[in-house]
Amino acid sequence: MSTLTFQGAVKEVTGSRYLLEVDGDHCTHRLLLECGLHQGGGDADEANARGFGRLPGELEAVVLSHGHLDHSGLLPKLVREGYDGPIHCTRGTRDLLEIMLQDAAFIMAKDVEWENKWRRRHGKPLIEPLYELKDVERTLALCTSHGYGQPVSLPGGVTLVFHDAGHILGSAIVELAVPSGGQTRRLVFSGDLGNPSSVLMKDPEKLHEADLVLMESTYGDRDHRPLDETLEEFAQVLEEAHAAGGNVLIPAFAVGRTQEILYHLSVLYHEGRLRQQLVFLDSPMAIKVTELYHRARKSLDPDDLKVLNVAASGDTSRYLPILRMTRTVEESMAINRIHGGAIIIAGAGMCNGGRILHHFRYNLEKPSTRLVIVGFQAGGTLGRQIVDGAERVRVMGQDLAVKARVHTIGGFSAHAGQTQLLGWVGAFRHRPRVYLVHGEPGAQRALQALLEQSGIDAEIPAFGDRLEL
Repeated sequence: MSTLTFQGAVKEVTGSRYLLEVDGDHCTHRLLLECGLHQGGGDADEANARGFGRLPGELEAVVLSHGHLDHSGLLPKLVREGYDGPIHCTRGTRDLLEIMLQDAAFIMAKDVEWENKWRRRHGKPLIEPLYELKDVERTLALCTSHGYGQPVSLPGGVTLVFHDAGHILGSAIVELAVPSGGQTRRLVFSGDLGNPSSVLMKDPEKLHEADLVLMESTYGDRDHRPLDETLEEFAQVLEEAHAAGGNVLIPAFAVGRTQEILYHLSVLYHEGRLRQQLVFLDSPMAIKVTELYHRARKSLDPDDLKVLNVAASGDTSRYLPILRMTRTVEESMAINRIHGGAIIIAGAGMCNGGRILHHFRYNLEKPSTRLVIVGFQAGGTLGRQIVDGAERVRVMGQDLAVKARVHTIGGFSAHAGQTQLLGWVGAFRHRPRVYLVHGEPGAQRALQALLEQSGIDAEIPAFGDRLEL
């Protein structure tokens, strides 16, 4: 019998990893589904640093649903430790990986450099990064991209098909037809399912046949606000910030969320409702991703792009004329001379690093500042502390009072909400076995209870659980 072992993103949102072992005639074929970075929480660094053991030498293939680091961020470490087989993904994912993994390696190198300075001063042993740029380059060389709906043969007689998940550029629902015990068992992994209300992405595809379903449950305990209400709240916050004379800070999720926010700012601009004089995109990675989205716009939702094209008379440079992309450190630092009237979109999305921290130092203690949280904040991150109402936070060694007005606008989420998750899994015929992954325990239990009411038995696996297909 073929088996699946849960090695990550169980009872937590990040660190996606699942080992598929397929029994062949003379050997076991091992395939890895996802290889994600753990983010947030006190034990994330330890979990990321843990070696893969014999796994890199035993694996024959890796399958990746999409490019977010909690699904892909440990791939270069896997390669560094000996993996040299194919990494199967979509073209959009391959293009995003080049940006995201290089950025991760660069940040890691800087962090290790600072840490080792402290260690030298205190006579402590030096540490190494999880991986370096050369490991990223080797990883990218192993990527093999495929289109949606295209069957791909994998070792052990497994067939892979990607379906559009509608989450970010290139995101996929993974369908695997797996030989097991003389039968073919169909395993479907949702990846991260998109929010149909989100702009730019097409709606997630619904599948109907599966024997076993792994489904994300990030928002298993709630629905997002309707988009029209969300946009109205966003516009109102921007108007209040203008009246108060302060800046607007938006922590940037570089992939997906930033491009969606820029879209809505463009619409507000052309409607004459954007009072701010300047919008700064202050994240080198988000800038690269935004340029990638621009090049790949044939893959985006044509109805959404039509709105901007009509408003800008087909001139893409007029989508948002007040946008300034700040690539250099000097350009970023210059923003802090602006005391009001600017919207600053800066990385990182969970405020656990990046240029947003510098803008916190100059803006967080001002009551006129508006801090707009537009994405999920994992436990243990600075963003989560602020959302949970912390009155003081530690930022780059400095103790800051949170005097800015904080607005959490959940309707921008690129994840499916509770009702959409129920609708997606409810489309499967013949009641497949369902396992909830990628969610915090409370969200998972809430979704599990609702699924039970619908006649769908769903389990919440633990780390290391192994099941037969």
